[in-house]
Amino acid sequence: MRTPEGLPPMGLRPDADNPGRATVNYFAPAAERVVIEFLESGTQIDLKPGPYGHWIGEFDEPSPGATYGFRVSGPWEPQYGLRLNPAKLLLDPYALAMTGELVVNDAIHSYQMQDPDLIDDADSAPFVPHSVYVRPLEPTPNQPPRIPWDRTVIYETHVKGFTKLHPEIPEELRGTYAGLAQQPVIDYLVSLGVTSIELLPVQHFVPEPMLLGRGLTNYWGYNPVGYFAPHSTYAAHGQRGEQIAEFRDMVDALHAAGLEVIIDVVYNHTAEGDHLGPTLAWKGSANADTYWMLDGGMYDNPTGCGNAIRAESPRMVELILSSLRYWVTDLHVDGFRFDLASTLARTSAMVTTWAPVLSAMAADPVLSQVKLIAEPWDIGIGGYQAGNFPGPWAEWNDVFRGTVRDTWRSIGSLSELGARLTGSADRFAHNGRRPYHSINFITAHDGFTLADLVSYNDKHNEANGEDNNDGSNDNRSWNGGAEGPTDDPEVLKNRRARQRSLLATLLLSAGTPMILSGDESGRTQQGNNNVYCQDNELSWTDWGALDQDLIEWTKLLLQIRDRYSVLRPEIHPSPEDLHWFNEDGTVLTSEQWNDPDVRVVQAMFKGDPSVLLCLNTGPEAVEMNFPMPARVVLASEDVTLTGVDPSAGVKVPCYSIVVAEVLPDE
Repeated sequence: MRTPEGLPPMGLRPDADNPGRATVNYFAPAAERVVIEFLESGTQIDLKPGPYGHWIGEFDEPSPGATYGFRVSGPWEPQYGLRLNPAKLLLDPYALAMTGELVVNDAIHSYQMQDPDLIDDADSAPFVPHSVYVRPLEPTPNQPPRIPWDRTVIYETHVKGFTKLHPEIPEELRGTYAGLAQQPVIDYLVSLGVTSIELLPVQHFVPEPMLLGRGLTNYWGYNPVGYFAPHSTYAAHGQRGEQIAEFRDMVDALHAAGLEVIIDVVYNHTAEGDHLGPTLAWKGSANADTYWMLDGGMYDNPTGCGNAIRAESPRMVELILSSLRYWVTDLHVDGFRFDLASTLARTSAMVTTWAPVLSAMAADPVLSQVKLIAEPWDIGIGGYQAGNFPGPWAEWNDVFRGTVRDTWRSIGSLSELGARLTGSADRFAHNGRRPYHSINFITAHDGFTLADLVSYNDKHNEANGEDNNDGSNDNRSWNGGAEGPTDDPEVLKNRRARQRSLLATLLLSAGTPMILSGDESGRTQQGNNNVYCQDNELSWTDWGALDQDLIEWTKLLLQIRDRYSVLRPEIHPSPEDLHWFNEDGTVLTSEQWNDPDVRVVQAMFKGDPSVLLCLNTGPEAVEMNFPMPARVVLASEDVTLTGVDPSAGVKVPCYSIVVAEVLPDE
């Protein structure tokens, strides 16, 4: 297929019209010469200049699995953002596969280390990843589960970390796409009751040179260099294109079990960093079309990662949309979570959630039909856009996280808690948005695990080699009376109660819940709240140390959520559908509603049947009288009947939740 301008498809692809031939289309608007180089043979082919900054070529098709890159000659004027250096082998931004590691060496930089204004002529090829030529996969049937938003329960996990220590998976498959597709893993996820697996970044990434210099690596993967290529080291069966089929097979296996696959994507920055970072792809070919630039050839940095993608640029809009469509149509994924999505909303004039790339996604016939989730902020001016993304976007709700964390350490008012329990209408009840557009979470990959949230007052990130200065200090955590591991039975009892209640609040609130992998089983990171560089047992799931009681509790909560539709409303509840009571069963007064010392509330969600959520968020047991006849269906801790009639009320332990079904009128 040809573009309207008569150009071949972007990247290196087989020629659809001429078997045995290949075409290439590479964007380098300031280049004077562009060469494609095949590493195994040493062959170099000059590309011809085309319109609008494109360079094109047509030649005999290389063997599948052949590695290649580009060398771009042209101006070296870093003060103007021009960093073209033919000594640096550049990745193909449209490569379907990549292989090889980034190696710390001066040659990965386009400049001389002693003077960044001077060009460096050392060959970078031995020290950088390479593009791999592959033919696109043949289409296969795809039957996505298409889970409705109101029934969606997201499970955020890591391809490698989730299975690396799993004893029932063959050792050679642990930590891989194939490992995640193994039946013991699928059985566990299905039995838990989640519907959608959200994978930390699987688009090809490299570690930061700074981490490599400390003997660490980028574990999470938020440092991309290839937006079409599944990360190669997660593949069990090869890195010369085999990773593509392995990834799709994993998705199809999860689909067969009724599970969706959402992937975390990083279109806000790349691994090339700032003006002192490595030259790996765009920096040496289309710098100003790729990144937000400042005067003097510096990089704007609203991401905090050294650079920010200029998502209003036509070339980047095209790349982003093309890669997203590829992951849906060819690799069968069901949706995306966009890291620092506000960067995509940046234009030359303002931050707007109707920016070109976001508008294009909303109008795209493929992308508008899948789940789109925004992390609705970056660290730049105007970057906090929570609640402002248009439909069909859902958003991470950080106010839910903060409120619920505070609630279970006896801080905050019931009025704030009530807004979060009922779908955060103050944020999402506009422009046709629904409760499920709020992605409710208490923990995520970035921060404490649930077990650590109730076990540590302070972060303990010494293993990261940054003197414990990395990671957030605003954790809203409480250790219950002892920092870290303890044998104190009262502290352990307190922690257990709050873990269960935190999970219950998450899974029984209106909105779309997201569980961090391992929170249901008591996984700890020993107080480290920033394990981005810890590719080891600190981050991996320990399948020999699962808290089975907590797992069963999570299953029960998800069964309750599924059973009572009133807990997962498709529209924001009206005042007639909600009633709020204190512990004696009388209506909450406005004074009680806003009194931070009031720690008990009963919320009645009117439906068929109606449901009572009874929360004791304080440090003492209380007697609760139900406001109407009801029967207890679930309790986070043992409750005691306050009378002969079980519908009369219960004594509720500290830091616990009771779920009751309202009995029909006789």
